[in-house]
Amino acid sequence: MGTYSALALQMDCSAVNHLPDRAAVQEAMSAALERVDALIAGSKGFISTFSGDTLKLVVLPEYFLTGFPMGESIDTWRSKACLEMDGPEYQRLGEIARSRGIYLSGNAYELDPHFPDLYFQTSFIIDDEGEVILRYRRLISMFAPTPHDVLSRYLEVYGKDGLFPVVDTPLGRLACVASEEILYPEIARSLATRGAEVLLHSSSEVGSPRPTPKNIAKCARAYENMCYVVSSNTSAILNSPVPQHSTQGHSQVVDYKGHLLTEAYTGESMVAHAVIDIERLREARAKPAMTNLIARQRLSLFRSTYDQPNFYPADNLIDEAGDVIKPDRSHFLEQQARVIAKLKKADLI
Repeated sequence: MGTYSALALQMDCSAVNHLPDRAAVQEAMSAALERVDALIAGSKGFISTFSGDTLKLVVLPEYFLTGFPMGESIDTWRSKACLEMDGPEYQRLGEIARSRGIYLSGNAYELDPHFPDLYFQTSFIIDDEGEVILRYRRLISMFAPTPHDVLSRYLEVYGKDGLFPVVDTPLGRLACVASEEILYPEIARSLATRGAEVLLHSSSEVGSPRPTPKNIAKCARAYENMCYVVSSNTSAILNSPVPQHSTQGHSQVVDYKGHLLTEAYTGESMVAHAVIDIERLREARAKPAMTNLIARQRLSLFRSTYDQPNFYPADNLIDEAGDVIKPDRSHFLEQQARVIAKLKKADLI
């Protein structure tokens, strides 16, 4: 495919923290999915009619199904608000992608039978046949378990390709970045060095008329990795004690030169759609030039930089017997405090 339109769909999220049980949460998620279908249908019709572009890729915001845990234990959130890998929510998302003729990406809290005491925050891509073709588990999180916390076991199950997956599609080589991970250059660079051309970013972030860290990072990640970034933000988080319009705007598409092609303002919006031209990107990556930052990378220089023992450790949720620890929320702050102490002792901070 030469060119196509991608949409960062900005939509409200309804938090489920106040709901009493799993049945009520599933009912809320089902309603959210019907809303997703309606918004995609309306957006595709408008984009096709008024711009003539073919909408083939839609990115949904972070938390679009459930909101985020606010004080719930790992066990409580697992049983209440996490998706099964083959559960009805993914089946419905697959139906939406197939019926609307799009590739669909989003982010949800997900169970994994290989790690029955944990959950992972998962970004997914579903193709236009309705199949889940990529799962990326968030690797850097403040208060939730990640594959890095059980790295040796995770690698046994999914291998190295499971950490930074990239999928080759007719729309280009697609990959996902979760939420605040856009602030970490290593995540996007790891995906770019595996061939990623379009980074799909599900986010729920502060809305502000001033430059925000994530917005600065989106343009930086696009430019330094010569890739498109399609970033979708929540327009409001309903049923939450957090003021609901704290997350607003900034859904956007950035091209491989770091140029902001389009950006939504406040409220639910389909404004953040733009044309993706994979062939022009590939031409730019194939030309010797000062601006070809991918071809100019000298990654071997940085091995020693990343092979340092004082930073956040892998396998911190695996005990001496090799079993996975079921953490309290307090574990993550305590672990970070230990890292800070080590960095201070090494005179690095």
